[in-house]
Parts: sequence; structure tokens; C-alpha cells
Amino acid sequence: MSTETDTSEIEDSAAPLIEHLKELRSRLIKSVIAFLIGMVIAFSFWNPIFNFLTQPICGALTERGQDCGLILIKLQEGFFVAIRISLLGGLVLSFPYIAYQMWRFVAPGLYRQEKNAFLPFLIASPVMFLLGAAFAFYVVIPLAFNFFLGFQQTGLADPSAAAEGANDLAKVGITFQGSVAEYLALTTKFIVAFGLCFQLPVLLTLMGKAGLVSARGLAAVRKYAVVAILVLAAIVTPPDVITQLILFSVVYGLYEISIWLVRGVEKRREERLRAEGLWFEDDDFDEDDEEEGGNGEGESGASA
Repeated sequence: MSTETDTSEIEDSAAPLIEHLKELRSRLIKSVIAFLIGMVIAFSFWNPIFNFLTQPICGALTERGQDCGLILIKLQEGFFVAIRISLLGGLVLSFPYIAYQMWRFVAPGLYRQEKNAFLPFLIASPVMFLLGAAFAFYVVIPLAFNFFLGFQQTGLADPSAAAEGANDLAKVGITFQGSVAEYLALTTKFIVAFGLCFQLPVLLTLMGKAGLVSARGLAAVRKYAVVAILVLAAIVTPPDVITQLILFSVVYGLYEISIWLVRGVEKRREERLRAEGLWFEDDDFDEDDEEEGGNGEGESGASA
């Protein structure tokens, strides 16, 4: 009798799992179709998109009195550049619909309070990514390209050396002849890197909402965050001190904003728990705990 009961329970638990898997497959298929449609649309306009992406390099070359031109090193390079642009454009165009499908799949398993808490972060994430991408495209990339183009030189013979017949001392001309694929790869690297860096406030605030980090803990590890940001700036940006300082200043500013946002989340949580009568002060907490940078929030109601 117990065997039949166990079998029935297993079948009942397996049925919802199968339904969830079917729904997940349906959402994924719709997302892939949306991505393919966006990719086709982007491929149809890859040339104007590429012309838009070349504005930083064209502006830097124009300031130096040079023509804006990139070359194809390989015969098939132009085609693969168009494919790469269509992939990136398809992802950008289809992302709102893909995010909507993700939300429709996750939302039924969340409580109303959890939905209200998670939805703002879902909206803020693409907005912050676009802000980071715009900052990289209009501020950082022109500075980086000006740095790189500064290593060009005009090929002129030394007048004194030419008079003596020492043509081996003539200055060799160095002119930029950029590859289309290399330029696109470098530009997208900057855009994606800064877009991801601008996700820092969203990520830390969401972690603070879940109780995984606290404002006091983030403030305590500030010196380690500074070192990590400096390393990130050295890796992502070119060996240009000005560009590295810009990235460091922006990301560190976002880190301080994240601390402020997490502190606001904790204050609202405390007010809510006090109103519900679930908050009490931790008698064992003292100033030494704060100096040690513990992540404890001095509250037992955080698990509520």
C-alpha cells in the first residue's frame, strides 16, 4: 500500500516539473526566434551601424588631417564583420523581449512582495548598461584612439642628414591603416566592458536587498575595492593614464553610490520590520564589530 502511495507522490511531483520544462522550452524558443529576427534586421542595416561605430576613429583622424578609412586584410573579413554586427544588433533589439520572457517564466514562482522588489532591478539593468555603453562610446573611446594615433609620425628626411648624404637617418613614416575587424573588436570590447561596469550599483543593491551584503560591510572593504578597480582599469583600458583615471573615477563613484543605495535598502527594511514589531536591537553589537567590517546588520528581522 505504501509503495503505491510513494509512486503516486513521485508522479504528482514529476508532473509540475515536466510542465515547467515545457514552459521553459517554449520561452527559450520564442527568445531564439526574437533574436534571429533582430539579427536579420541588424544584418540588413549593418553598413549604417558600422558607419555609426566608426565615428570615434573618424573624428580622431579628421583632427589630424587624415582621411577616415579602414582596410580589409582578408577577403572574407567584410562578411564576418557584418555577421558580428548583426549578432550584436540582434541581441540589442531582442533583449527587451528576451527579458520579458524570462520575467514571465520566473514571476509565477515569486510572491507579490518579491515581484515588486525584483522588477525595478530588471528595468534598471539595461538602462545602466546603455549609460555605460554611451559613456564608453562618447568619452572613453575617443580618448583611447587619440592616445593610439599619437604614435604616428610623418616620414620626412632630416635636412642636415640629407645634405651629408646620410639618408639612413631619415625619419620613417608611421601611418594608421586599421583593420575593420580589429577596430570593431576593440570598440565592442570598450562598450561591453563599461556597460558591465555600470551594472555594479544594480548588482550590489540587489544583493543588499537579499541580505547578502550590507552597507557597513561594503564600506569596510573599500580599500580592497580600490585595488580591484585599479586592476580593472589597467586591464580594460589602454596604457593611457588619463583613460585609466576616468574609468577608476567612474567605477569607484558607482561603488560609493552602491553603498548609499544599500544603506537606503537597509533603512527601509528596518522601518518595515519596526512597523511589524519584528525588529529588535542586538545587544551584543558594539563599535568593534563595525571596525572589523562584519556583514552583520545588527538585526534579527533581516530573515523575515
